[in-house]
Amino acid sequence: MSDKRPSLLGYLPALDGVRALAVIAVIVYHANKKWLGGGFLGVEVFFVISGFLITSLLIAESERDGGISLKQFWLRRARRLLPALWMLLLLVAVYCSIFERDTLGNLRGDIVAALVYGFNWFQIWVGTSYFTAFDFVPLRHLWSLAVEEQFYVIWPVLMLVLMKLGRRRLPVIGVLFVATSLAIAIFTAVTYRSGAIGTVTDTPEQFMAFLGQPVARVDFLFLGTFTRAGGLFLGAALAVFWRPWLLQTSPIGTRGQLLDGVFLLGFGALAVCAAVFRDVVEITNVGPAGYDVLFRGGFLLVGVASVAVIAAAVHPTATMTHALLGNRVMTYVGQRSYGLYLYHWPVFQMYRRFAGKGLTPYEFVLLVLLSLALTELSYRYVELPVRDGRFGEWWRNRREERRSGVLVDQATRRRRAGMVAIGVVLPAFALVSVATADVKLNDISQSLADSESAVVNVLGDSAADSAGSNDESSPTTIDESQPVVIGGGVTQTTTLDGQLIDVLAIGDSVMLGAARELTARGATVDALKSRSVRQALEIVNYLKSVRRLGSIVVIHLGTNSTTTAEVFDEIMTTLADTPLVLFLTVHVPSEPRQSINNRLINALPERYSNVKVLDWHDIASQYPEYLYSDQTHLRPAGSRFYADLIMQAVGRL
Repeated sequence: MSDKRPSLLGYLPALDGVRALAVIAVIVYHANKKWLGGGFLGVEVFFVISGFLITSLLIAESERDGGISLKQFWLRRARRLLPALWMLLLLVAVYCSIFERDTLGNLRGDIVAALVYGFNWFQIWVGTSYFTAFDFVPLRHLWSLAVEEQFYVIWPVLMLVLMKLGRRRLPVIGVLFVATSLAIAIFTAVTYRSGAIGTVTDTPEQFMAFLGQPVARVDFLFLGTFTRAGGLFLGAALAVFWRPWLLQTSPIGTRGQLLDGVFLLGFGALAVCAAVFRDVVEITNVGPAGYDVLFRGGFLLVGVASVAVIAAAVHPTATMTHALLGNRVMTYVGQRSYGLYLYHWPVFQMYRRFAGKGLTPYEFVLLVLLSLALTELSYRYVELPVRDGRFGEWWRNRREERRSGVLVDQATRRRRAGMVAIGVVLPAFALVSVATADVKLNDISQSLADSESAVVNVLGDSAADSAGSNDESSPTTIDESQPVVIGGGVTQTTTLDGQLIDVLAIGDSVMLGAARELTARGATVDALKSRSVRQALEIVNYLKSVRRLGSIVVIHLGTNSTTTAEVFDEIMTTLADTPLVLFLTVHVPSEPRQSINNRLINALPERYSNVKVLDWHDIASQYPEYLYSDQTHLRPAGSRFYADLIMQAVGRL
């Protein structure tokens, strides 16, 4: 009924062009953060578009029909969004059930959360941060769809109530929407904390209580529905004050050149934000931290710039804006932006396997073409047939054939049987596989977990916890008189009185992966995930103070954050009397810190006669088969190779 009558809003080609800009920015960012560090802000542009478009449609329906049909609204949204999403989830499940079976247990929760459009809250709750780089997460991008779908559920009900107040109250409602967006920005700024983001133990200020669970503030603010609703409210406010069907008859409707200028300002601001902003940044000698500007007004700035671009895009006489955004290429991409957003990320992930691995330009072009092909197939044969009713008509015709006993030729029957077999057997196999799979760690996480029993916590920060725990996977701590269990089942007694550590190895997660191999070769290993170079200073200072430094210290740090020459100088001041200090260069492809840290490490032998450098970066580049797909962490064979190289370099092989 009401959904079959023409909308007052009509089709706005340039709005599809804005969608195209947003999805292109996101795709480039997902391909390689170095190309467009703030490309993720395209999602914020989508939020503003959704707030504007949905509110405009609801206002138009209320003005046209005298009310809002919630049933018809939700039915239109379901036809628009669900078919492509369900197809994506099915394809990902089938792919992983065949090629990535170890991921199925973790994938189960993601699929369920995606189906109920709660993926953002699921990510926040389980702590699978949006910013982690070493995970295979083919559905991570669905958090934004969850935010929008939750908006689609609540917003028409709210608008139904507000529209009953009368059209004269619309300006007041628009002001309230703007005020709400400002309040969200203030709440985000107040809740956010600057500084490094570590574990809840190391950086408790970076966590907050959510339903009794400690969750990272940066994840809550980045993924949460309320904190990301600022753009939705700004878009809704624009819809209240800038109704396209009224612009043509209003004085502002003839000021197209003015709106073209507004577009240029808005687009320029978005371009600067996309080029300058970051999701997280790296603090020298500390590690990852949130980008302060983003959480302290940045999202609001992007929302305001998006409002300017959208206002020009829907203006009837902004001819330059229409030419730039409403051409065939931009509208083609914009009409398929939903499918492109859905399919590009899983395609990228299935190729590179780890979220943080940047693509090369050649890989990017090929994978985008593949994503576009999948998108086109989905658009033509899944989305449009459901949206315009062709699928329902086809289904009714098949039922009518069976009911009336219409004879079908043998070739058609075989073709249909084959389609049924493919359409039923593979999905059934995938769904059973996902439903029955065990939850497993990925290869890297499992490797690090297996190695933790071979690590000695020299500083003994968790000695009290370890004393009351029977968890054999906990890192061993040095106590004054207690036996220390070292990996490989070897037990040796260490005390603080005079016993020197002959070969001390200090590292991060790369060395942690080889801890058992190093321990079996006689080294004492203190390795910890996400460790910075500066933390080595604490360790060597402590061991020197208790006179336990031996003749050899091995340091392999710099994978997680940049450092400075001053930090190395402080470390070497403490180790000035140590006969041999072996530093390893780092291998973190596509990360700027790789070249920065390696340059500092390679310069050390010129300044310190007791320093030797093992060029792990060069060696790892020659033997990529020893590394996992992230090209940083060690496979089992790589761990043995790595340990042998170190012990050979220090003369203890």
